[in-house]
Amino acid sequence: MSPVISIAPPGGPASPTFEQPYEMLEACHERVHRMLALLGRLREHVLRHGADEQARGAARDVMRYFDQAAPQHHLDEELHVFPRLDGSGDAALAAIVRRLRDDHRRMDAAWSAAREVLAPLAAGELGALGPGHEQALDDFAGLYDGHIRAEEQLVYPAASAGMDAAATRAMGEEMMRRRGVR
Repeated sequence: MSPVISIAPPGGPASPTFEQPYEMLEACHERVHRMLALLGRLREHVLRHGADEQARGAARDVMRYFDQAAPQHHLDEELHVFPRLDGSGDAALAAIVRRLRDDHRRMDAAWSAAREVLAPLAAGELGALGPGHEQALDDFAGLYDGHIRAEEQLVYPAASAGMDAAATRAMGEEMMRRRGVR
């Protein structure tokens, strides 16, 4: 009998609160990295063990995150971060924001293709991943590193610079309200 390899989603540090919206956005990036790492472990697991219960559960976890949390995160950026830079007069930042918005559209499309691979895996209808499946997952995962790096190193610092407490509070409150958190 082969040893069981844990492909459970890893835990992480405590999350910031909505009172710290930029820290929340960065914490979301950490969760993206953890979910993409889980996706990588899932792929390795399926090669060795097929779509067993662990694989099905991991596929459901990845799907739940990218179906629910990731779209909210993108919306946070589209509503609160990018608009702060649109009128900044900084051409380089404006170009980066345009690319990040385009990344969001590409991520949505790539997620649809990746989800088409994961859904039958989660349901136990797919026993192995074929080359087309691997490519869809690679395409999706490959969109994140440069995107996150640009946001954390350039865009978030520029957007948060000069934000007063009232604007920060309003941002966090809207994010909370949209998620139905009180």
